Amino acid sequence: MLRFLRGLGLFLTLFMPLSSAQAAGDLLVAPTRLILDGSRGTEVVLNNIGVAPATYRISLEIKRMTAEGGLDEIAEADATAEERAALDMIVFSPRRVTLPPNQPQVIRVGVRVPEGLAAGEYRAHMLFRAVPDAAPVTEPKGASGGVSIAITPIYGITIPVIVRVGDLSAVASIGEAWVEETADGAAFTFDLRREGGRSVYGDIEVTRPGLAAPLLTARGIAVYPEINERTVSLRVPPELARTLKGPVHIRYSEDREVSGGTIDAVDRVVK
Repeated sequence: MLRFLRGLGLFLTLFMPLSSAQAAGDLLVAPTRLILDGSRGTEVVLNNIGVAPATYRISLEIKRMTAEGGLDEIAEADATAEERAALDMIVFSPRRVTLPPNQPQVIRVGVRVPEGLAAGEYRAHMLFRAVPDAAPVTEPKGASGGVSIAITPIYGITIPVIVRVGDLSAVASIGEAWVEETADGAAFTFDLRREGGRSVYGDIEVTRPGLAAPLLTARGIAVYPEINERTVSLRVPPELARTLKGPVHIRYSEDREVSGGTIDAVDRVVK
């Protein structure tokens, strides 16, 4: 088993695409999204890709999607009944791990759906946060004395853990699309609408009629149940922004690791 995990850790580090694994600092997490239906559990693999041992703490938190596609962290005291239910029913172990370099660790995740829970999609976000080493206290150097402050960045990764109860469905539709200049640079922007009892999640591909190669692809575009519509803004280089103007075909498809089936596809004239 240990030999398998080490081999898996090497595979994750070298070959797994970023859409299937997420990295921050020296931590690699895969997969980046969990869906549970109550019948069986699943696993998340952590891997320390740094050169020194590191400790990570695992916890659950509530996040809500905004109309701009961001995720706002919500205090547990402000959580809805559905959000609190997600925190209560998702179980995982271990909650703290120390990993040597290039050492993977499996986190087992399960769900305990209470009897009589209403059908719907319940979601919490699993946070993997680095625990900084305790820095030794040192005397300030120099005759002037004073206070010396060392700042240690603390990084973390969050992934959604989704529990689906009952027979749920959803559809999505692509609205208008345009190219705009934002504070962060040029962006290809479009509206994405959702209807139904669960989230939608998939990939975007923008092509020009008559050309086989896509102009733009983006993976992991989601609309969660707390909103019905969001604006998707994808940063692009200025030269690509100019190319995207005019007639294009936009396809929103399910994740390739699921089925790759089309969720919606439209023709638009981008201005």
